[in-house]
Amino acid sequence: DWCSEHFVHVKALRKVREVRAQLFDIMKQQKMSVESCGTGWDIVRKAIASCYFHNSAKLKGIGEYINMRNGMPCHLHPSSALYGLGYTPDYIVYHELVMTSKEYMQCVTAVDPQWLAELGPMFFSVKDSFLSRAEKRKKEREEDARMQQEAAEAERDRQARLELERATYRAGKR
Repeated sequence: DWCSEHFVHVKALRKVREVRAQLFDIMKQQKMSVESCGTGWDIVRKAIASCYFHNSAKLKGIGEYINMRNGMPCHLHPSSALYGLGYTPDYIVYHELVMTSKEYMQCVTAVDPQWLAELGPMFFSVKDSFLSRAEKRKKEREEDARMQQEAAEAERDRQARLELERATYRAGKR
């Protein structure tokens, strides 16, 4: 059947249909227009991240993630679509954890770390990257050097004015 050919669980597809019907009814009640996102999946992934940012994880090593709230190690469940993808996203959110020999995350989607900081600012923030910190230090050193140069020039100007005043004073005494 179609589900088997496309590697989709029948039970999951039924749940999708139920949720879609609920959302459709809510949108009709609220007099909202129903629009497709087309191929703009980021808006859907961001909506999922807004609900599950507390269940976020960051890639630690090969196939291993760390929960960003409690530091617990967890892994992608073998039934996850991201499991055999060929690459592992750096940041993900998940719906639930299943404990077997390891903690496995189910119902997983990749997210942008900026979304987590935006949607859960009380839990997450985006740190400057090493490169930007290095650039910041370089700018600070350049600014310090410029300020020291200006201070040295101001001191030379002060000394020149002082010498001029002394020379003028001596010339007036004669």
